[in-house]
Amino acid sequence: MSRFSIRTFLLTLLLSGYAASPLLAQLDYVSHGGLEYNANDWPCWRGARQDGIADPNQKLPSRWSTTENVVWKAKVPGRGHGSPCVVGDRIYLATCDEGPKSQSVVCFERSTGKKLWHTIVHKSGAMWKNKKGSAASSTVTCDGRQLYINFPNSDALHTTSLDLSGNILWQQKVSDYVIHQGYGSSPTIYKSLVIVTADNKGGGAIAGLDRKTGNIAWTHPRPKLPNYPTPIIYHLDGKDQLILTGCKLVTSLNPMSGKVIWEADGATEECVTSTVTDGVHVYSSGGYPKNHVAAYKADGSKKLTWENGDRVYVPSMVIRNGHIYAVMDAGVAVCWKADTGEELWKSRLGGNFTSSVVLVDETVYATDESGKTTMFRADPSGFKKLGTNKLGDEMLATPTICGNQLFMRVAHRKDDQRQEILYCIGE
Repeated sequence: MSRFSIRTFLLTLLLSGYAASPLLAQLDYVSHGGLEYNANDWPCWRGARQDGIADPNQKLPSRWSTTENVVWKAKVPGRGHGSPCVVGDRIYLATCDEGPKSQSVVCFERSTGKKLWHTIVHKSGAMWKNKKGSAASSTVTCDGRQLYINFPNSDALHTTSLDLSGNILWQQKVSDYVIHQGYGSSPTIYKSLVIVTADNKGGGAIAGLDRKTGNIAWTHPRPKLPNYPTPIIYHLDGKDQLILTGCKLVTSLNPMSGKVIWEADGATEECVTSTVTDGVHVYSSGGYPKNHVAAYKADGSKKLTWENGDRVYVPSMVIRNGHIYAVMDAGVAVCWKADTGEELWKSRLGGNFTSSVVLVDETVYATDESGKTTMFRADPSGFKKLGTNKLGDEMLATPTICGNQLFMRVAHRKDDQRQEILYCIGE
């Protein structure tokens, strides 16, 4: 099925066992990659449009803490840095039990936080190296009928599909995988395919898998270099383009066939951020072996329009009204003109950042590694701080913001014990 109509999508949700929810009564939808999604959901990494921009018509609290504006909270087993995937009345998280090195998907009820099921995808074999990383840093993707998750395991990258009750439907080895620091790329849906990447020092691949069966429809080989971004799909220059940065390249592929549309040299070796677009350019940012943010024309000309030496290595950026808003890894917020790269302002927030920014209407939410969220206005005229809130002791996962609520995966530490908590924040 290449596209959901609104009626079909709602019927799918109901037949799949979703509890009735007032959120589903709002017929406000987002179209992307050949599917339609409820605007009150967050079905994949960076949201349905893959750009970190949430539905602007939301009422969110300006203040929260462990006791203030908490709708519910739930313990999350294990460790992981993937964002909450929220569809219908369900929330899905990837996690890893670092003792047996098992990797799982956990499901919670959206309205209460009750844990509904916990499926072990790999009983052992989880792979990670970086102390700040995890073996469950990918975000679960949901197409309304199935779930998809990537895990690095036993010297390979595997993609697994589950049904909405947690039963494993299929599992596919995408590529051998040589662990360097970790793995963080999430699955991307395009029409009948789920698209995944496995960039690594052994030489990986981008692959398109059939969503129903897991069979590999196409593969595109990649250089023997470690790299971490999620494949992003945008409609640019009159066509759908699958964009991936890193491995010293900015690459555009036909998402249905895997054939190269255009490819430009110039990106850094290792990238983490997911690219954004102003409709004309796609933006590469990286931090190894050099720092850079760069704008490439998406019309096939491979033209580098502008570049700077700022370090936006891990936190992905957002674009609003022709301006890029970002937070550098070292805690500096910045605004550039998207078409020229002109720096309009910079302001130090403090802290270190791994989590990506999320935009809601005119407000940017930026959460540092200590769990402090700074809200500032997406305003090119200057930095305007709107407030700060602190939750937990550690936060590396990007918040999910949908349906008038914030879903935040944080960790609390007491003595030598670390416990992850999923918070639902709302008025």
